[in-house]
Amino acid sequence: MPAHCARRRFLLGLGAFAAIRTAASAEQAAPSPFFDIRRFGALGDGAHPDTRSIQSAIDACAKSGGTVLVPSGTWLSGTLVLKSNVTLQFEAGAILRASRDLQDYPPHVPALRSYTDTYTDKSLIYAEDAENIAICGRGTLDGQGAAFSGPYKVRPYMLRFVACRNVSVEGVTLRDSPMWVQHYLACEHVRIHGITVHSRVNQNNDGIDIDACSGVTISDCDIWCGDDAIVLKATLDRPCRDVVVTNCVLSTLCNALKLGTESNGGFRNIAISNCTVYDTRLAGIAVEMVDGGLLDRVTISNIVMNNVGAPIFIRLGDRARPFIEGGSRPPAGALRNVSISHVQADGAGATGCAIAGLPGHAIENVTLDDIRLVFAGGGKPGAAPVPERPEAYPEYSMFGPLPAYGFYCRHVRNLRLRDVRTTVTQSDERPALACDDVETADLAGCDFAAGSRTASAIRLANARDVLANGCRAAGSGAAWMTVEGARTRNIHLLANDLSAARQAVSLASDVPRGAVVNETR
Repeated sequence: MPAHCARRRFLLGLGAFAAIRTAASAEQAAPSPFFDIRRFGALGDGAHPDTRSIQSAIDACAKSGGTVLVPSGTWLSGTLVLKSNVTLQFEAGAILRASRDLQDYPPHVPALRSYTDTYTDKSLIYAEDAENIAICGRGTLDGQGAAFSGPYKVRPYMLRFVACRNVSVEGVTLRDSPMWVQHYLACEHVRIHGITVHSRVNQNNDGIDIDACSGVTISDCDIWCGDDAIVLKATLDRPCRDVVVTNCVLSTLCNALKLGTESNGGFRNIAISNCTVYDTRLAGIAVEMVDGGLLDRVTISNIVMNNVGAPIFIRLGDRARPFIEGGSRPPAGALRNVSISHVQADGAGATGCAIAGLPGHAIENVTLDDIRLVFAGGGKPGAAPVPERPEAYPEYSMFGPLPAYGFYCRHVRNLRLRDVRTTVTQSDERPALACDDVETADLAGCDFAAGSRTASAIRLANARDVLANGCRAAGSGAAWMTVEGARTRNIHLLANDLSAARQAVSLASDVPRGAVVNETR
């Protein structure tokens, strides 16, 4: 049991009897650090509102600091405002049931401006500019989300903390939110541990939203939700930074692990590891920069997935949406230094995975290492070029079926694929890997299975400075690698095992002479 949720226990010998009496006298003289909401008139019958009683307990607790106890029972409530030095502890069997009456959620407009001003001004539990606050225990917060319908602002969040410091949410279950389940905006030192989210009763049911925060750990959580499961955002001009996500189980109708879509402030120093993703309609891992900002130093490792739309999606776009109304259009952002390793996925969809920047704004320094992916296959070669779509909302399916069943990489500089293996469950006429306008790429120890007897494993178009080393070719009726484009240069094949391929390399007529060197024997 966490220290802030545990009552003090002492094991003393018989010789300490006098010390016990002294401590007991001091305890009687000091005010109790625990505030039971029943002492403030809360009924807990699930029918009569207990908002005022619970808020009175919070206000009283805030004067000295301590813990507000929510015992077993069903406590009907509208908005509660959590204050500094207060822990809200839900005992086993306790249910905080959100009121269905929108009038019970008075607007709270924070002093800090962000794009989320357009999404909400109502919450079940709200805190602003507070410190040392916590929600913990084995109880449940029930948002009764199915009772709310309409646009954003008529659907309250369950938890919303703005510009708070030292925040802890631990152990509780959050279910059936009307909108985002929990939102942490510009908070410092946030710990979310061992919580359960079960929310698919309305739209925009994000599991956890970390927005322009710093010093965040999310661990050991079980999330089953309708919208993005764990999503990092930056909806104002400050970065979301120093965030760790680990040991979580995720399932969602949208994206499981996501950075973006809102990215005005950017992302720095993000580490995600040891998560399992299942039955997820969109991307398992989505890294998206479309509203300016800088994404730098993101590491994602040890992720296993089953039944996902696409295992990996990385996008640098230029929607350039200001974070405040009337604000200036931000310049195109930057996305660099992303490492994704030790990922296994089975049951991935037919679209494929995109790593896509923009002309003149390349994604930089992406490493994929020890990746095992099984795709549905069944695709056909695209007849038309893939549109750039710089201003479009980013989603793994935004380009339609990609020119590769595995990875389509475009406008990327310094791409490293190490020990990457892809295959399909049914025949696919697209290559496993397609690189278009990629500069400086290393393919090391990769095994890209051709999707069909007529498909190449790798297609390069206008690629420069590419080294393929120690790769292996499966049987194919086509060349292992096809190369095209007048800007192609310095493609080097070294020590690959291409014995199972009918042909090593097929060159289009527009490839400059000497652009491809094959030293494979």
